[in-house]
Amino acid sequence: MEKKAVRPLQGPVNLRLRLPGSKSLTQRALLCAALARGTSRIRNPLLSEDTLLLARALEISGVRMERRSGEILLSGTGGQPAFSGERIFFGNNGTGSRFFLAYASLTVEGEALLYGKPRLHERPMGPLLEALRALGARLYCTEREGYLPVRVSPGDLRGGRVELSAEKSSQFVSALLLIGPYLPGGLEIELRGEMVSTPYVDLTCRVMEDFGVRVEKEERGFRVPEGQYQAREYEVEGDASSASYFLILPALLGGSVTVENLPLSSVQADTLLLRLLADIGGRVESAGEGVRVSFSSPPRGFEINLKKAPDLFPTLCVLAAFAEGPSRIFGAPHLRYKECDRISAMATELSRCGARVRELPDGIEIQGGAPLTGAEIETYDDHRIAMALAVLGLRVPGIVIRNPSCVSKSFPEFWDYLEKVSS
Repeated sequence: MEKKAVRPLQGPVNLRLRLPGSKSLTQRALLCAALARGTSRIRNPLLSEDTLLLARALEISGVRMERRSGEILLSGTGGQPAFSGERIFFGNNGTGSRFFLAYASLTVEGEALLYGKPRLHERPMGPLLEALRALGARLYCTEREGYLPVRVSPGDLRGGRVELSAEKSSQFVSALLLIGPYLPGGLEIELRGEMVSTPYVDLTCRVMEDFGVRVEKEERGFRVPEGQYQAREYEVEGDASSASYFLILPALLGGSVTVENLPLSSVQADTLLLRLLADIGGRVESAGEGVRVSFSSPPRGFEINLKKAPDLFPTLCVLAAFAEGPSRIFGAPHLRYKECDRISAMATELSRCGARVRELPDGIEIQGGAPLTGAEIETYDDHRIAMALAVLGLRVPGIVIRNPSCVSKSFPEFWDYLEKVSS
C-alpha cells in the first residue's frame, strides 16, 4: 500500500495561499450550465476526481465540453439529455451522482445505468428516488431498492408539488431544485422532517440565481418557477472545505494564514469555521478578496453543532485535540453515511495517536492537551480523513498517511500545497 510521511513544522506560520475552486460550487455550476441552452464559461473550476466524473457523465448525455487552462467551456442540452444505454461511473461521488440522477431523469432518449464504488452503493438514495418517481421519472434499482446502481429510462416528468425527506442529505433537495425549472409548471418541494446541511441548499439557490432562475423559499419548502438557465460566464471561488485544513494551522502553531480567494462574505457552509476560530481566540479579518486568520495564543476548547456544515468534522477533531480544555462536536449523525463512517474513523485514528476521545451517536468529545504521538493512519479511502490527519502531522512528528492518493476526490494538489507549507 502507498504511504506518505508528513514532515512536522516549527511554528509560527506565515502563509499566503490561493486555493483551487470550490467543489460544491463547481458541481452546481456544471449542472446549471449543462441544462442551459448556449455556451457557458466556468472559470477556476475544481478539477478533481469528483468533478471530472460528473463532467464526463454530462458529456455522455450530450453536453459539449472543452477544458482550457483555468476554465471549462460548456455547451448545454437545453434540458434534454439523451443516452444510448451507457454505464456511467461515479466513483464515490455522492453529490454528483445524486445531482446527475435528477438530471438524467429528464432524458428524452435512451437509457443509462448509474453506478459507483461499493461504498457509494451503500449511501442512501431512497428519498430522491421516491420524489423523482412521484414526478414521473422511470428509475429502477438493479441491486437494492433505494440505492445505486439505478437504471434511468425516458419517463414523463411533470411539475407540481412533491414531498421529500431531507433528514439524511440536503443533496436530495438540491438535486430536485436544479431540475425544477425544466418541469412543466415548475416545482414545489414540501419538506418532511428537519433538513440537514441547509447552507448547501442555500448555495444551490445562489448558483441557480446566478444562472437566471430565482428559487422562492416557503415555510416548509421551496418553489421553483418553470423556465430555463441562461448560459453565462461564472467564476468559482476558493473551496472553503479545502481552506479549512490550512486555516487551522495558526491555532496549532501560531502565526497567520491568508487564503486569497475565499471571501469573508462567502456563503459556503464551511465558512462556519471562521466564526468558530474567532470565538476560540483567533483573529479573523478580510484580506483583499480573501481572508486572514491569526492566533497569538492556544485555542480554547469549544462546543459546536455541525448539522449545517458536516464536512468540517475531521478538521475540527484535529483542532480540538490541541485546544485547551474539552471540546464537543455534535449534531451530525449523517456523518456515518459519508465516504466512510467519519465519526468512528476520527475517534479510532486520534485514539491511536494518544488523544482522549469519546465517540457520540452524532459526533465526538475530545479532551484537548493530551500528549500525542505519531502513528500510521488509516484513511478509509476518505479524502477528508486523509487531509485532516495530515495536518495533525504538521504538529505531531511521526504521522504516516496510508493511501494518500485518496485526496484526489476533492483536492488533487493537496500534497503539493502541504510541501509548500513545509518548505
